[in-house]
Amino acid sequence: MGGKLTGDGGSVTPIYPGAQGRALALVRAYWEALRRGRLVPARAEVDPRGIEQALEYAFIAERIAPGMARFRLAGMHLNDLMGMEVRGMPLSTFAAPESRKRLSDALEAVFQGPEIAELTLLAEPGIGKPPLSAKLLILPLKSDLGDINRVMGCLVSDGQIGRSPRRFNISDVRMSAIVAGQPTGAESALPLPAARHQPGFAEPAPAPLATPQGSPEARRAMLRLVAKNDG
Repeated sequence: MGGKLTGDGGSVTPIYPGAQGRALALVRAYWEALRRGRLVPARAEVDPRGIEQALEYAFIAERIAPGMARFRLAGMHLNDLMGMEVRGMPLSTFAAPESRKRLSDALEAVFQGPEIAELTLLAEPGIGKPPLSAKLLILPLKSDLGDINRVMGCLVSDGQIGRSPRRFNISDVRMSAIVAGQPTGAESALPLPAARHQPGFAEPAPAPLATPQGSPEARRAMLRLVAKNDG
């Protein structure tokens, strides 16, 4: 699923063949539309309605260590490739052991550059595992505190999944620097979704603890009850 660039010397838009390739183009164009010339958009600005046609291939991941990130949210296509729910797993789960260092280096460049990473992948062969290629797009996002410790991405495969899990070797890595005020090659006329009630992909937040009301004796009794039920 190799990509090519097309344009008129001004804005340049990546073109990928096939319906799954269009998911890559949509995710990148949406990220660029969110950026609005800034260095990197914020995680809280990501609205699933903006990439509705690509949600099954999309993911959000959080940096947990240098060169490492784990999935906070992931579309069904990623679960199908792994044969299980991938939320909470590291992004390196999809990489064959010999390609994990290369993925780690690309991922850290996304966080530190910041940069955009486009990886071409080839699945490991095996019994019940037909030929399968894939494309992985990784785009940086800022947290609420302003540091770049999230990524928005898209992983699409071309071919039959066969027996899962499927892991991939990296055959090519393309890194693109990001400069504030300049397009990254994916300027888009896509309209952004209207204001939403919940930010982002609506990751579940822990419910706030209720504060007991009433007299000190009543509050102590309520806390004893909670402790007993939790045990």
